[in-house]
Amino acid sequence: MLCCVERFDLQLFAEERTEKATPRRREEARKKGQVVRSIEVNSAVILLCTFLFLKLFAPWMGKVVAAFSTKIFSSYLLEDLNYTTLHSLTIYTAAVFFQLCLPVMAVAAGAGLTANLLQVGLLFTSEPLSPKLERINPISGFKRIFSKRALVELLKSVAKVIMVGYLVYSTIKANTDLFPLLINMSIADAVTEVGSLASTIVLRIGLLLLLLAGFDYAFQYWEHEKSLRMTKKELKDEYKQYEGDPLIKNRIRQRQRQISYSRMMQQVPRADVVITNPTHYAVALRYSPEESPAPVVLAKGVDALALRIIEIARSEGIVIFEDPPLAQVLYKTVEVNQTIPAELYEAVASVLAFVYRLRPDYMRRMGVS
Repeated sequence: MLCCVERFDLQLFAEERTEKATPRRREEARKKGQVVRSIEVNSAVILLCTFLFLKLFAPWMGKVVAAFSTKIFSSYLLEDLNYTTLHSLTIYTAAVFFQLCLPVMAVAAGAGLTANLLQVGLLFTSEPLSPKLERINPISGFKRIFSKRALVELLKSVAKVIMVGYLVYSTIKANTDLFPLLINMSIADAVTEVGSLASTIVLRIGLLLLLLAGFDYAFQYWEHEKSLRMTKKELKDEYKQYEGDPLIKNRIRQRQRQISYSRMMQQVPRADVVITNPTHYAVALRYSPEESPAPVVLAKGVDALALRIIEIARSEGIVIFEDPPLAQVLYKTVEVNQTIPAELYEAVASVLAFVYRLRPDYMRRMGVS
């Protein structure tokens, strides 16, 4: 007998990454080098900055090349070829080469560095350089080659080549009338016209790449945010790891309250008087000039805690004084082990005077006969 067995996709039971990344998750990803960065932005910025530099300094570079050519044809080619002449020619050629190339290389490097800083900021990490076995694993390599990301990068590159090629083709086609005219122009005029056309093409390519770089950066940002998403369980685990387990924190707070309650109850026998509401509030006061310049609240409580303070006070023979307004004010405005404020001196002094009349031993304790 055949039984129909339903097949379930286990992925349906997997928790999806629907939560935004926490600041700590972003910080950890940044330390690993996982940041939003588009190579297209670097390429476009480098191309445009280099082009603008060449366009601005083309006259100066032309003069350097002209001076170099003049010296080569008027001086070095007329001399005998020997070690001294060859050495001098090599040094001179290298000097002119570096004079022309170093500024261009510096501009390109500065543009690339600036583009990286604008995208990523200052970031120094060796995590991407650390050796990983998966990088030399052939299976992992094939997976990367035929992955979704590799396909997207391939499509982007093909689209970029097509758009750049069409842009160059359309620009040249729009200026086809220029090429027959070059035959009758002088070399200087022909170079100027061709240079102008080349500048137009490069500028348009740079602007197109900059536009594509904007879209690519937006795509990289979307992919980066998607890769950092977290599951609800990961959020809870991170909170427990860095903020503490809520159950443990509640237990700690409960334990702290118990310790605070025990210490406060131990101070009640030292009180001079307990001012009550009579049952809803209870505040235990002590006044000793040697310890503090004003009366101190040793313990306070409401409801069950107030009844416990009153019970201890009765067992210790401490005076219990009923004054509902004063009890409420003391409870709400003065913390345990703090002195009472100056505006309550008069009210508390009258209570203590009453207590001292009932308990002369308190007066003797303070050194008053």
